[in-house]
Amino acid sequence: MADDAEHRDESVREEGSGRDTEKDEIMYTKLKNGTCKLYELEKQLPPLDAIRIRRGYIEQETGTTLENLGIFSIEIERVVKRNCENMIGTVQVPVGVAGPLLVDGEYAHGSYYLPLATTEGALVASVNRGCSAITQAGGAQVRILHDGMTRAPVFAADNVVHAKQVADWVKEHRDDLRAAAESTTSHGKMTDVVTFIAGTSVFVRLEFDTKDAMGMNMVTIASAKVAELIEQGTGARLISLSGNMCTDKKPAVINGIMGRGKSVVAGIELSHDLISQIFKTDAKSLSEVNVRKNLVGSARAGSMGFNAHAANIVAAMFIACGQDPAHAIDGSTCITTVDLTDSGAYVSVTLPSLPVGTVGGGTGLETQQECLRILGVAGGGNPPGTNARKLGEIIGAGVLAGEISLLGALAAQHLARAHKQLGRG
Repeated sequence: MADDAEHRDESVREEGSGRDTEKDEIMYTKLKNGTCKLYELEKQLPPLDAIRIRRGYIEQETGTTLENLGIFSIEIERVVKRNCENMIGTVQVPVGVAGPLLVDGEYAHGSYYLPLATTEGALVASVNRGCSAITQAGGAQVRILHDGMTRAPVFAADNVVHAKQVADWVKEHRDDLRAAAESTTSHGKMTDVVTFIAGTSVFVRLEFDTKDAMGMNMVTIASAKVAELIEQGTGARLISLSGNMCTDKKPAVINGIMGRGKSVVAGIELSHDLISQIFKTDAKSLSEVNVRKNLVGSARAGSMGFNAHAANIVAAMFIACGQDPAHAIDGSTCITTVDLTDSGAYVSVTLPSLPVGTVGGGTGLETQQECLRILGVAGGGNPPGTNARKLGEIIGAGVLAGEISLLGALAAQHLARAHKQLGRG
């Protein structure tokens, strides 16, 4: 118990200038009577004190003790300005490690330990088994097929003739739109623009190379400048800076076809002996599970993804590495294939939409920085963009490990037993 208490004292950085019960009560009263709002606390107090007061007020209002939310080691100054409003503390997620995983990519070359943030028992163990198989087989082949972050403003035209005129104008003024977009950023480059029409609605899907940033803020600001130019040049009315043809934080066929963020493919040749030794099954059974479960089952269910649990690995690595967790849904559109070969089976995963970055957003938090450093991708790459692509390749290889392991467990009828042994119940 003494060791636990000592660790807790070392972890708490949120006490700020110290606790003054009388002053705290004055602030609680102001919050209660509305003379001070929760979001205004940082204007009157140092960030750590603001967090403590806000948490204490929520404790009073809800009758809940929140002492564990107040234990954290991350530096707060940046967080309250860039990452989280009305902060009251942090939620801790266990981080496990799988590996080493041998990766043979264009950007990721070598052995990596994968940090996986999860509360799902058996996940890390499963990925770890897949990593072992891939490494023994000589390493995952990984490539980035496409790289581009998108934003798609929607405009209202007067009629369908006007809508076609707007689309034509965008095509004719592509260079002008690119110049306007790139005037807003020193890093991003507009790489493509495509228009779509639905009645009097005109969607302009803009695509950008955002280097090592995931780039959502960058492309949003650039798209606003482009939208102004389109309004001025066509008379169309901007309705929304995002028209859902981007498509952001929703599984979408357009992302599966055209890509968004990093489009990644990874594959590995597994020998008959390796499949038997590690997964206790055979190549034919592995293939049949994939066909009947991932392909036929997903098609029958109307799924947009054809995989076993790709989003599991994407989400775990996203949380650990400071990515936007909502984008983990893009991992669900993964397609897993198993091709029978004379020597065994070639297993591959295709992730058409993997929005990742190594600068900006949650990547600056100390704990997430440490996970990125484990992978050797923290911060900007040299040349710019290489770290984010490297991260995309590593995650793709991690997804491959997870898919192989679960397919093997299903083919050998081991899934329920593994979950029971590892506490899933």
